[in-house]
Amino acid sequence: MLSKILKPVAFLSVFLLMVSCGESTDVVESGTYQGTIEEVEPSKDEIYVKTDDNKTLELYFKEDTELTRNGNTVEFSELEKGQKVEVEVEKVGKRLDPISVKIME
Repeated sequence: MLSKILKPVAFLSVFLLMVSCGESTDVVESGTYQGTIEEVEPSKDEIYVKTDDNKTLELYFKEDTELTRNGNTVEFSELEKGQKVEVEVEKVGKRLDPISVKIME
């Protein structure tokens, strides 16, 4: 009887440990930051940016997030790992909302 309870508890514990070991991100103050794209997740309209001061920002694009390259508006599909970007973010609680993202290259 006890083993029937312990197996699911052990499985859940291991699962939670694996999930919690995911990518660590930072919350910064509202402002403008420069960095490099570490990961692009098109299905979530999300990017991870490593800033010049070694912080990792998790940014979920909103409908009004402005994405530009050379002053022209571009599609999310233009974003690639390794690109230099300048991001303007607004801190909302523990979340960062991207106001604008400029592809610098």
